Amino acid sequence: MRKIFTLALAAFMFAACTKHNDKMVNDQMVNGLSDYHAHAIPDSYRQLVAKHGMALDEGFPLPQWSAEAHLQMMAEAGIDRAILTLPAPHPYFGNQTECTAACRQFNEELAALSLTSNITGGQTSNFSFAATLPLPDVQAAIAEARYALDTLGAVGVRLATNVYGQYLGDSVLDPLMQFLSDRHALVILHPHKPSPVNGKVMSQTPLAMQEYLSETTRTVCNMISRNIFARYPGMRVVVPHAGAYLPIAIPRMRSLYPVMRKNGLVGEIDFDANLRSLYFDLTGSPSDETVQALLTLTTPDHLLYGTDYPYVAQQIIQANIERMKNYLNRPSDKEQSTTDMMVRIAEIEVHDNYLSDYLAAAHNVGTKSVETEPGVICIFPMQVKEQQNTIRIVEIYRDQEAYQSHLQTPHFLDYKQGTLHMVKSLKLVDTKALAPEVMPLIFNKY
Repeated sequence: MRKIFTLALAAFMFAACTKHNDKMVNDQMVNGLSDYHAHAIPDSYRQLVAKHGMALDEGFPLPQWSAEAHLQMMAEAGIDRAILTLPAPHPYFGNQTECTAACRQFNEELAALSLTSNITGGQTSNFSFAATLPLPDVQAAIAEARYALDTLGAVGVRLATNVYGQYLGDSVLDPLMQFLSDRHALVILHPHKPSPVNGKVMSQTPLAMQEYLSETTRTVCNMISRNIFARYPGMRVVVPHAGAYLPIAIPRMRSLYPVMRKNGLVGEIDFDANLRSLYFDLTGSPSDETVQALLTLTTPDHLLYGTDYPYVAQQIIQANIERMKNYLNRPSDKEQSTTDMMVRIAEIEVHDNYLSDYLAAAHNVGTKSVETEPGVICIFPMQVKEQQNTIRIVEIYRDQEAYQSHLQTPHFLDYKQGTLHMVKSLKLVDTKALAPEVMPLIFNKY
């Protein structure tokens, strides 16, 4: 099943990405890739950062950048459009007036690039931009977002995970979230140095190597904990770096949520509604396994291409594109993965006096297995309507190895031992799929 997901991803990246999700930008169709994670570093920004001695605030220097070099890279890599955003650090250095003016200047400069820059010399620009907002001042941020969207033609806004300790998800930002939701805005997130920060740890392991992933996970989980994406569903939010550690964090949040909610430690969280608003860019050279894990949270149509230019060298960008293209040329892998699947039906009769306990246990093990085990594709318990103590469970595993691994998991062992006395009879019906190639279409239709 691993290659099925990868092929779905690759097909999406090179076909559907710029045809479906580019409507997040506008209705224009393009033939190449759209880059949802690209940075512009204008001279005015570089000078402001240097003025405040913050050129190395993120642990490494700002790379060289020019619109001309960026366009040349795009032309050679086959990228039709890039949404430009400002990098870190955020341009607030203790003076709100300066920050507000700087954000206006940067947005106007990027708007000018978006109007004039093209690869071929034609009329259509290859740059769009997401506006920088002058946080921590929320009202100033709303005013700048309105100006950028209505006057400058921004396709959305770019938000830092935190602005010197003001983390996304903070209730003080709710008016901004409401505005962005009302405008159905595209919101591009980018990790910044955490606040507070352990300087020794940051010097030993630079931000970009690990902490950016932790920071992204920390911020998105904070927003989910406050039900931000569910309460403000108009936003379409791009999470960077293939979702960071969210494929690990979200299942843990789900599993702990009932007890946390019962003890009043968190408010209401609608996990499914929160996840529906999230899109994920694939910067950072994600492995096949990383993408597979990400697809436990989302669907291929919510995966977006990203380069992280100019922080990633052109040869690496082109190598990543070639790697993704190569996935498209492996039909035998897809065929092998579907024929290796193990599909069976468990037929179970439960003692009447244990029925409710068994139903709860079956539901729990099925949910836990699908959420946490990449090799478990489906464990779907069903109750026969006219014989309610008769249960059917459809089980689909990636392969025999995934099934054997499932049998050793703590949640399955708990289920097995805990329900042994509840079961009157058990019959396992092994099956052979007659049309295994249809399986990806079934799940993609949902």
